[in-house]
Amino acid sequence: MSTNEKKLVVVYRSSGEPRALVIKGLLESFGIPCILKSEAVGTVYGITANGLGEVKVLVAEADAEKARELIQ
Repeated sequence: MSTNEKKLVVVYRSSGEPRALVIKGLLESFGIPCILKSEAVGTVYGITANGLGEVKVLVAEADAEKARELIQ
């Protein structure tokens, strides 16, 4: 299965990008590649109400358990 075909799962939700970037750095330092996903409006306007500023940290399904343990 290629990287593009791997199922991604959310392992962390943040109310803003700074904390999500810290989590991303933590996971990548342990060899777990991840991506951040957010709505553009939250990033542009800095809105954090009703989930608009939410940033999701996603990893491959195979790495999800280890990622969650590291985050805790």
